[in-house]
Amino acid sequence: MSANTNITSSEKKKVAFIGAGKVGAPLAAHLAEAGHEVTLAQIRDGSETVTKALARSERLAARPISDALADAEVVFLAVPFGAIETLLPPLANVLAGKVLVDCTNPVGAGLSHGLESRRAGSEFVQSLVPDAAVVKAFSIYGFENFEQPEFPEYNLRPTMLYCGDDARAKASVAELIKDCGFEPLDAGGLVQALHLEHMTLLWIRMVRMHGHSPRLTWAALRQY
Repeated sequence: MSANTNITSSEKKKVAFIGAGKVGAPLAAHLAEAGHEVTLAQIRDGSETVTKALARSERLAARPISDALADAEVVFLAVPFGAIETLLPPLANVLAGKVLVDCTNPVGAGLSHGLESRRAGSEFVQSLVPDAAVVKAFSIYGFENFEQPEFPEYNLRPTMLYCGDDARAKASVAELIKDCGFEPLDAGGLVQALHLEHMTLLWIRMVRMHGHSPRLTWAALRQY
């Protein structure tokens, strides 16, 4: 079930991050510096990860998770996939009607798909928060490319594929993708998330196992 979202793509948005580690922290800082109101959700008091993330930008704030999510229009989920089954169900009501950007990836033993490719991790996320509009994004690269997405020697931006079932939610996320330094590319409905998760596994194997540069990204070339 998709949420009835009320966000236009031209607005500066109220954004919350669940997870402020190697993925969440740089994305939160990029969006804060782009003018969005960004809050880091404190899952527990005294989080060293949140403290380090706050140092990236004076525009970032941190609040208890219930407060951070209550005011947000868009919420980024950037925690280990194994944590979501416990974390998300108690938040289902507060996430209802919001855009939930799923940055997680189910990675199993031997760099296999953690759900045995029977369903996408994002579809599992959607099942836990059925009244949120889940959009898969920021998942096909390692954290190094979230730190510094720019490639000044090329006249194009790295592509960020995203997918989801709610058109308005996807339009909103596409604008946030641009503000993080990427070129958004709509991959279709949430069913496509499984393929994006396999792209992640491909990137991990190429970079972490076979020695390719962690600054490896994809680009979309179009002929008009």
